[in-house]
Amino acid sequence: MRWPHRRSDAGQAFPIYITVVAGLLFLAFAYLAVGQAAANRNGAQTAADAAALAAAQDTRDQLAGMWVKELLDPTKWQDIFHGNVQGIADSCGRAQELAAQNDAGKVQCDPVGPLSYTVALQTNKSVGDSIVPGTEDKHSTASATAVIERLCEFELPGEDAGDDVLPQLDCEDKDWDLDPDDPATLPEPKDLFDVHLADGPANDE
Repeated sequence: MRWPHRRSDAGQAFPIYITVVAGLLFLAFAYLAVGQAAANRNGAQTAADAAALAAAQDTRDQLAGMWVKELLDPTKWQDIFHGNVQGIADSCGRAQELAAQNDAGKVQCDPVGPLSYTVALQTNKSVGDSIVPGTEDKHSTASATAVIERLCEFELPGEDAGDDVLPQLDCEDKDWDLDPDDPATLPEPKDLFDVHLADGPANDE
């Protein structure tokens, strides 16, 4: 009779089965931990990007407002387009606001010259419990730099031009013939400056 032999085979296979199942469960939990960490890092980078852009956009809007204020004095335009003017408020407060909206904290915001901001922050939420030791207290960090780029060029009128003659503003998408008495002829901040992220944002857990 072969019954005892079959029972012996079944008994030997059972521990192997348990080992395989345990291994698969371990891999599943490991993949879950990796996914949690990746999601946390992505959230940190999104928050850093948004915060840096918000700071740069706020400065862009201030520069555009100053350009409108000095519209009748084209000799001041070049300094405004290069950000070399007094009276521009620090825009890092906007970075703090956007970071908070994206559930991030420990924000460090630094102007990099007059037309750039770098923001570094940390997620408020940790990676969470997993089979990887220490992840329950692990927070992701990220940094991003946003740049304000002028889009317009102009030439000052000659000495024989009248005092009320304004230069044509040659911008990337349009040439503007400016009329101080007609606000519709004036470009918006987005027409004067482009705001974008610089290459090479960094993040780590």
